[in-house]
Amino acid sequence: MIRYPNGKTYQPKQAASSLKKKPSYSNRGMTLEDDLNETNIYYLNHSIAVIHKKPTPVQIVHVDYPKRSAAVIKEAYFKQSSTTDYNGVYKGRYIDFEAKETKSRTSFPLQNFHDHQIEHMKQVVAQGGICFVIISAFGEIYFLEAEKLFYFWERKNQNGRKSIRKDELEEAGHPISLGYSPRIDYIKVIDQLYFSPS
Repeated sequence: MIRYPNGKTYQPKQAASSLKKKPSYSNRGMTLEDDLNETNIYYLNHSIAVIHKKPTPVQIVHVDYPKRSAAVIKEAYFKQSSTTDYNGVYKGRYIDFEAKETKSRTSFPLQNFHDHQIEHMKQVVAQGGICFVIISAFGEIYFLEAEKLFYFWERKNQNGRKSIRKDELEEAGHPISLGYSPRIDYIKVIDQLYFSPS
């Protein structure tokens, strides 16, 4: 045993590979959103599409002003139910979509959606808009058309399964490979589904 002059024992440093790090989920919820925001900036800068994240309408009720540069919102509430996360235009067509993530390894829970969101998506589809969901699940990213989501939603409402199984999502969805720039190139899937000659 080796001791330092201060009496403490010498502990050899462990190699970095031998240290087991616990996975961090601190930014997990923002990752998909951040990647989509970067993708949309890429589309905008390259004149491909104009897609933006919708702001959440909030009514501020009470603000504390301890000093002018440090206003703190103390009370606020949502003005109305939110619809979907993103909307815009691509090749003259209206685009509207929601982004969702799950940590589940076996299924995607439908409780991630709300009735008003599904109703909004149905209205978009009825008007000829392109509506879909981008889902991060099972270590992959999937593009799921709204019409296919409606099937799973109706099944749930008829006392059926309350989630989309992994194999069902793999079959119904379109996988999107992560890239560098754009990060999540969902326009490729839109081109294949809506703009490629039959």
